[in-house]
Amino acid sequence: MNKLFDYEKAFSRNICWLSKSEQNLLSKKRVAIAGAGGVGGEHLVTLLRLGIQNFNISDFDEFEVHNFNRQAGAFMSTIGRPKCEVMSEIAKDINPNSDIKRFDEGINESNVNEFLEGVDIYVDSLDFFAIDARVLLFKKCEEKGIPLVTAAPIGMGCAFLCFMPGKMSFEKYFRFNDCKNSNEKYAKFIIGLSPKFMKHNYTVSDEVDFGEGKGPSTPMGVKACGSIASTYVLKILLKRGKLVVAPHSMHFDAYINEFTKSYVPFGNRNPIQLLKFHFAKKAFIKKS
Repeated sequence: MNKLFDYEKAFSRNICWLSKSEQNLLSKKRVAIAGAGGVGGEHLVTLLRLGIQNFNISDFDEFEVHNFNRQAGAFMSTIGRPKCEVMSEIAKDINPNSDIKRFDEGINESNVNEFLEGVDIYVDSLDFFAIDARVLLFKKCEEKGIPLVTAAPIGMGCAFLCFMPGKMSFEKYFRFNDCKNSNEKYAKFIIGLSPKFMKHNYTVSDEVDFGEGKGPSTPMGVKACGSIASTYVLKILLKRGKLVVAPHSMHFDAYINEFTKSYVPFGNRNPIQLLKFHFAKKAFIKKS
């Protein structure tokens, strides 16, 4: 134990927005975060600074130079190092008392139950293209009654969804079981994340390569995701504040000065969503 660290002092500036009893409650909660790169690293650091101490984190990847524009653990000194290992060290540097359980091999059928054991909430931070792992985790969360949030960095903002026990499930919202291939799943995921299809017309080049699993990102989008998702973690764990849950969603983009809420009854089987899916699917096939 580091003698210089004092939990009460370290997070004393949270008090007022949190009561001392609420801060103490957060210190005892456990959060699972699958993905320790862009949004995953930002979620971990933000929640650590909120005073949460116990985490299960997973990622099988290593830091590379192309991660520098957005990932909390990407530095010259961490190139080639495992993301889980680096983020665990960062967590200990913020809070030496933090308890970090690492899953360096990623999440699969063999370890998903262990990953979610004793968890109070799951924060989705998987890569956009990791649909199968996402489906597995969301299904297990539903079975175990674990609330979950997912925040996607789109442009210079965040598309956000929350799934709560007893409410609409991930599958009933996204309807991946209706898909024939990966491109259809990607299309359903993007129209579900952002049902109103905000016009991000400030792009200046076309660098998307879905075939290679590449897409553009900004540090502002990632940090917006960290802020919004972490706020929902706080509200859910402390059981206070109004929640917007699926089939409702939110999307905010600071560049175009727009915030929108969406309501999609029947999820992606909604007639309007089916029409959007038709065009989105064509776009993914064209780009891949």
